Amino acid sequence: MTNKRLKLELTIEPFVDANPGPHVVAAIEAAEEAGLEVAVGPFGTTAEGTDALVLSAMSHITGAALATGATRVTLQVTETAIDLA
Repeated sequence: MTNKRLKLELTIEPFVDANPGPHVVAAIEAAEEAGLEVAVGPFGTTAEGTDALVLSAMSHITGAALATGATRVTLQVTETAIDLA
């Protein structure tokens, strides 16, 4: 892997405004356990980290959501910067 930073944007359905279900909570916990920086917004969740962390966590995050009731998980990955650390 490189030293790139990636942002993973997640939309997890079913979606209930202001009431994240267990499928959303499971995905957030999986992202946090993977060492990603997680931010929960009104329409989705973002998780950021190095490319190695994000890419290796995607399957675990998706699996956690589907195993707890998600009917759809939409992922978008964007390169945000080069991590100079």
